[in-house]
Amino acid sequence: MRISKWIIGVCFIVLSFKGAAQQDSTKNKQKKVTIGLEIVIDSLRQQDIINILKDLFNSDIAKKDSLKLSKTQFSLIPAIGYSLSTGFAFDLTANVAFFTDKNHKGNFSVIDGELVYDTQNQKIFASRSEIWFGENNFKFTSDLRAEQYPVNTYGLGTTANIANTLNYNHIRVYSTIYKKITGAFYFGVGYNYDSHFDIHQNGNADKSVSQFTQYGFSQASISSGYSLTLLFDNRRNHINPLNGGYASLSYRDNLTLLGSDSHWQSLSVDLRKYYRLSTVTNNVLAFWALCEFTTGNVPYLDLPSTATDTYHNSGRGYTAQRFRGKNELYLEAEYRFRLTRNGLIGGVLFTNAESFSEFRTNQFVKIAPAAGAGLRIKINKQSNTNVGFDYAYGINNSRGLFVNLGEYF
Repeated sequence: MRISKWIIGVCFIVLSFKGAAQQDSTKNKQKKVTIGLEIVIDSLRQQDIINILKDLFNSDIAKKDSLKLSKTQFSLIPAIGYSLSTGFAFDLTANVAFFTDKNHKGNFSVIDGELVYDTQNQKIFASRSEIWFGENNFKFTSDLRAEQYPVNTYGLGTTANIANTLNYNHIRVYSTIYKKITGAFYFGVGYNYDSHFDIHQNGNADKSVSQFTQYGFSQASISSGYSLTLLFDNRRNHINPLNGGYASLSYRDNLTLLGSDSHWQSLSVDLRKYYRLSTVTNNVLAFWALCEFTTGNVPYLDLPSTATDTYHNSGRGYTAQRFRGKNELYLEAEYRFRLTRNGLIGGVLFTNAESFSEFRTNQFVKIAPAAGAGLRIKINKQSNTNVGFDYAYGINNSRGLFVNLGEYF
């Protein structure tokens, strides 16, 4: 989850739960726990936040920390922060990772949720799920949101640079069911619904006619359609993949027959690859490519834009919805490495670049790069969940601190 520009935490608490009572079965030995084809090496020397809390409050319990992999893992982060764009904000982010089979041979399933409230009247509830079942023969995903925004937009294309504040409400309901074709290949059928309503704009800061008005201002829009997806996914834990890859080709067709205000289509390509550089340190080199193309009369707020991917994670270095266009190209690379031998603290170096097609010409003419670095603190070593604090720089003096539960991709 993403808390945009200039977040300064004034109260930060990390809680991590084990889903079942655990008893230590080995002493001073490394134990290998198999999750599907991926082997995660754990030992008594590895630490997460729950170990630190046990050490602080009950050293006897800390000594009994188990290496046994539980079926269910919970992670929770409540935080109070401040940003120039949101004012003071309260954010509650949590996820639960679990196995749906008894022998733990399947992939980790994950359900996450986020609640945000701030003094600029932004209110957000979001929940996403990725649930595997039937020995990885089936996968169910969902993306549910209820959001109330004031947000700065800047028009269409990567060259757009005039702020226009939009106020609106947003309801989203996405769900897709996948069936294995062969190996790690799946075919999915889904339903996507987006409703934006009570839309109001303040207008361009320089009093010129906004591109929202030129594009086709509307106080409400509904997009409702089916989706067809071809998926390759051999990651065993998408919270923090150590190796493997992900590739998705998704077609969405919004139909007036299903309640959509207009008929429009989108084609999305999402590619991710992870290279585990060391089985000792678990250092990883990760790459992400995201492309989206649209045709038809797409509502303005349904157009591709910065950080409107499923987890709001693209475009570190820029505020959400900083760039927008009918088509999007996005690339990112990240190096993830450990800083302490016990695995408690790690770091990342990353860079990304995005480009959006321009208004009217619909051509790509400019690239917006960004780069940064961050820290990782492990809050649950069994689900391999980190909380991340990243500082990123973009063009035009755009910069900020970004906070996330789990890796960004």
